[in-house]
Amino acid sequence: MFSKIVLALDGSEPSDRVIPVAKGVAETGTARIDIVHVREVIAGRAGGHTARADEDDLEQRVRAQAKELAEAGFDTHLHIESTVGGGPGHVIADVARTVGADLIVIGTRGHSPVAGLLLGSVTQRLLHIAPCPVLAIPPQAALTAAPAGDAVASAS
Repeated sequence: MFSKIVLALDGSEPSDRVIPVAKGVAETGTARIDIVHVREVIAGRAGGHTARADEDDLEQRVRAQAKELAEAGFDTHLHIESTVGGGPGHVIADVARTVGADLIVIGTRGHSPVAGLLLGSVTQRLLHIAPCPVLAIPPQAALTAAPAGDAVASAS
């Protein structure tokens, strides 16, 4: 059903849980998975610095995850993008538009409604601007196999 999937990964442990879901949605050898990792850059007088101090480690983790997907037989393409103030949601939507994605798979952090308002939410923003459906995986979701071998996400 989905032949072009954008998988948004930030390299954090919570984003790891979306990889099995993307694999379940994309059948090996038939779907393309475009992994998008966005480096948020803070511009200043001395140039730009990443918003996260451990950005290099996170990026290496995402590169390793992309390699694992490719080695498992998935047509995998990695996009490492940078943004200054635009927000990762816009970058993810732009990549989805560029590659003609059928679906975007992304995790949620599980912030409370108040924290989500104060901190903002990449997933929430993406739901408003994405050019295709967005599959948002909550923190409590776990991947289970359906009897027919289809992958489904369920809350545990």
